[in-house]
Amino acid sequence: MTTAPEREPLSRGKLVTDLVLAGLFGLACLPFALLGNAADIVALIVFVGALAVRRLEPAWSLGIAWVAALVQMLTLRDLQLYDAAVLGVLYSTSAHGGRLLRWLGLASAGVGALVATLYLALVKPIFDGASSPADAAAPLSMAVWMLFLFVASIAVLVLAWTAGLLVRAVRDSRDIRRREEEATRKRELAEYRYAVEQERNRIARDMHDVVAHSLAVVIAQADGARFAATTRPEASVTALGTIAEVARGALGDVRSLLAELRHTEAATPQPVLDDLDPLLDQLRAAGLDLRFDEVGDRTPLGTGHQIAVYRIVQEGLTNALRHGDVSRPVELRLTWSERGVLIDLVNRVRADAPRETTGFRHGIPGMRERAQLAGGALQAEYEGEDRFRLVAEVPATKGRTA
Repeated sequence: MTTAPEREPLSRGKLVTDLVLAGLFGLACLPFALLGNAADIVALIVFVGALAVRRLEPAWSLGIAWVAALVQMLTLRDLQLYDAAVLGVLYSTSAHGGRLLRWLGLASAGVGALVATLYLALVKPIFDGASSPADAAAPLSMAVWMLFLFVASIAVLVLAWTAGLLVRAVRDSRDIRRREEEATRKRELAEYRYAVEQERNRIARDMHDVVAHSLAVVIAQADGARFAATTRPEASVTALGTIAEVARGALGDVRSLLAELRHTEAATPQPVLDDLDPLLDQLRAAGLDLRFDEVGDRTPLGTGHQIAVYRIVQEGLTNALRHGDVSRPVELRLTWSERGVLIDLVNRVRADAPRETTGFRHGIPGMRERAQLAGGALQAEYEGEDRFRLVAEVPATKGRTA
């Protein structure tokens, strides 16, 4: 349930407005009060005071109005124009007062109507020595006259109170709508910042995959060229060509990623499943004894899922090249089914290779996050002393995992 906002402190401009309006009301009523006696002047001054503080202190305004009404009735004065100030006071109790004051304002309207009826129909005629409009008639006529006075009085007073309540409801609704719009803007800003952070993390993962893969291939080719320089010069030339090709490809990928950082809606190309074969050939040329097997017919995958498969395979094989024993075969199998694709990668690990499968690096945690964002899962663990296994599942539809 939404609660209305609490009353804010009255600004100086609103206070000055109330004082000016109260002064103008007093000047308008002054000629009529001067036709009476000193009690009318006092009642007018007190009513003007009630109007002056009606928004600053609605409770005090209601109390002051009651004092003015009592002064008027105790001095047996007739109805005057300044009695209209009561309407402004009742309006303010519901428009600007708290919950208790609102109900006190409504109760004052009912009690005031009853008191005014008794005063005008009974008390004032008796003390004036004049006959009541119902003196010469039956008691039924007196009752009708008093009922008329009561209904007219309470209708006018409650109408003023209800008008204030309606204005308050509109104002509170407007404030609530403004706060909701502000909350919506803050939520949208938070969502935008989250999306930007996610995009930066994606670019960081892509940058890591590109640079790590390219450097691993370059290092492997450079080592091979260095050892074959004296005995097999042609192999060195081939290795240098591979290094140049890989470096140019990595430079293009890095430029594309940097373009994504400069443009929020860059349409840079992303790798797909058809790019797997060139990747595997590149790693074989780098000296990796790769045994690739693909089982089943390929299930159609969305672009994001294809990128996840490519990057997981790329990072897994790059890790095998960097940390694995390249003299022993690396087994890669893609098993396709209606549910998606299962990636199974097994390689031998060098004795001096790090044995971390979790942490804050971009390697295995990055692959695991890619699989999870695609709706799948990834497990990376050692089997025995020198065997490392990577198993990832990328479903055909996000959310369908084993």
